[in-house]
Amino acid sequence: MTRLSVNVNKIAVLRNSRGGELPSVLHAADTAVAAGAQGITVHPRPDLRHIRPDDVYALADRYPVEYNIEGNPFAGVSADYCGFMQLLRQTRPAQATLVPDGDAQITSDHGWDLGRDGDRVAPLISELRALGIRVSLFMDEDSADWNLAKQLGADRVELYTGPYAERCKAGQTAEAVARMRAAADGALAAGLGLNAGHDLDLDNLGPLLRAVPEIDEVSIGHALIGDALYLGLVEAVHRYLAVITQCQNPA
Repeated sequence: MTRLSVNVNKIAVLRNSRGGELPSVLHAADTAVAAGAQGITVHPRPDLRHIRPDDVYALADRYPVEYNIEGNPFAGVSADYCGFMQLLRQTRPAQATLVPDGDAQITSDHGWDLGRDGDRVAPLISELRALGIRVSLFMDEDSADWNLAKQLGADRVELYTGPYAERCKAGQTAEAVARMRAAADGALAAGLGLNAGHDLDLDNLGPLLRAVPEIDEVSIGHALIGDALYLGLVEAVHRYLAVITQCQNPA
């Protein structure tokens, strides 16, 4: 069964735009979990534009669901940021999703080139697994590095679904799902588990899960929080869960 992990970064964006503590990241996460979400995702960045280290600590060990922390493992220490790896060492989430995003990126927009970065990331994967943290690598759909990801010690890959979402929006759904199916086949053949995330929404989630039912987890934030503005957060979570359930238990 595919699990839904709700990314609460956008709650932090709204809070930080005004200052203070509202809207509350913790309250939003509590609400999502109470509504049935099976995970909470955060993606702290050194510029503190949304999720801050204090949020990461406050969410740790708070729920009986999976905690997934995303970020660049090479993001170092700054005045108010202890470094991504240090956050993981201190909180030991169920899963760390390693993403090769630069500090100036608005959002993640590409996966790992493991031929270039594999030697640097390998010891970090080893350290995280020794801490009992599952490691997922953010990967492009056309990657040729599935076997290398497995050799480096990754447990899963997160399929970057940004291009998939763009093709669906352009009416190219058949091509979009075919590309995702091919990527999934490559990752599964290498012995990797599958996650997926980026720009997934109520329209494109179903076609993806029908094409790739082996996906263990989808991480959804931007669209889900946007839907929550109109539907309410509880109803938004329920609708995403309903799509997942319908895809995996068709009538």
